[in-house]
Amino acid sequence: MNICERPSKTSARASTKSGGVFDLPGKEAQIAELEALSGDPDFWNDTRAAQTTMRKLTGLREQVEEWRSFSQGIADTEELLSLAVEEDDESVIAEVATEVEGLTRRIAALETRLMLSGPYDDHDVIMTFSAGAGGVDAQDWAEMLLRMYLRWAERRGFKTEVLDYTEGEEAGIKSASIEIRGPDAYGFTKGEKGVHRLVRLSPFDQAHRRHTAFAQVEVMPEVEEAGELEIADEELRIDTYRASGAGGQHVNKTSSAIRITHLPTNIVVTCQNERSQMQNRESAMKILRAKLLDVREREREEARAKLKGERLATEFGSQIRSYVLHPYTLVKDARTDEQTGNIQAVLDGDLDPFIEAYLRTQIGVDEPAGASA
Repeated sequence: MNICERPSKTSARASTKSGGVFDLPGKEAQIAELEALSGDPDFWNDTRAAQTTMRKLTGLREQVEEWRSFSQGIADTEELLSLAVEEDDESVIAEVATEVEGLTRRIAALETRLMLSGPYDDHDVIMTFSAGAGGVDAQDWAEMLLRMYLRWAERRGFKTEVLDYTEGEEAGIKSASIEIRGPDAYGFTKGEKGVHRLVRLSPFDQAHRRHTAFAQVEVMPEVEEAGELEIADEELRIDTYRASGAGGQHVNKTSSAIRITHLPTNIVVTCQNERSQMQNRESAMKILRAKLLDVREREREEARAKLKGERLATEFGSQIRSYVLHPYTLVKDARTDEQTGNIQAVLDGDLDPFIEAYLRTQIGVDEPAGASA
């Protein structure tokens, strides 16, 4: 990249297609509104809603501070460039080049944040993992995916909580649900929903033959019941039963596990991870609200597409990414063609290249700022 270049056309295109350039006055107005709300004497009466508001406020403050810092960095670099040209000092020119490289990386990071403009992108996220075809290998694969996303969240400094966990008979898990809390958690992970495919030499096959296993990942924004999604008590059937699996005598001898059926949609959620029935019910309701919102948003998308005469891709059951451990090592995304041979890094949570590639496809940007410089 030439040190005299302005931010690339790619960056400008990303800003435009994600809803315009960074709206500093708009963000500052939102901050002022949330600060006023948090100053209300009754603000903390609803602890859950208050915590959600404070997380949103913190995220907005971080975005504004990052943008201001970036703008100041550009101004400082322009001054340094003027000095380098005036004095023809190679050491200063080298310093300018270093600063420009840093700014280019920051442009790419800001560009990614500008892609997250959906109505729920700033929400926390609930992810569920379910073993698919492949027997024990599929259950083991589902657990590997669970670990992968927990590692990814840890890398980003997000907080995580396991809401539900059902072990497989021999290894791995039948299903699990987790909550990830952090700035734009849903926005970053929304493209991860779908079927993930694993090809490897099976550790559960005595002949050590190559097996293919599948696991389904669901990604749903977490919502508060008030204002975003209301569920009437008469719409629910709640059953209790004894939890199974690890957990000691208390888990196996008390009816602490919860099964909630949403009668209008026949959606069923379960939770047995917590020791108390009340905690399991709270976690199950959290998952149910997320599932209902996901259904509502999909119905809206289908309705909009029908009006426009568009044909939506069938996402449920579709394979979005393959992870091959044998006869070669490769992780490849079927939607973006993003790929890497370092599969161990990916399984350890290095997912950002795949996440960012997907986000770029949603706004028509093929490469990050500075990639072709």
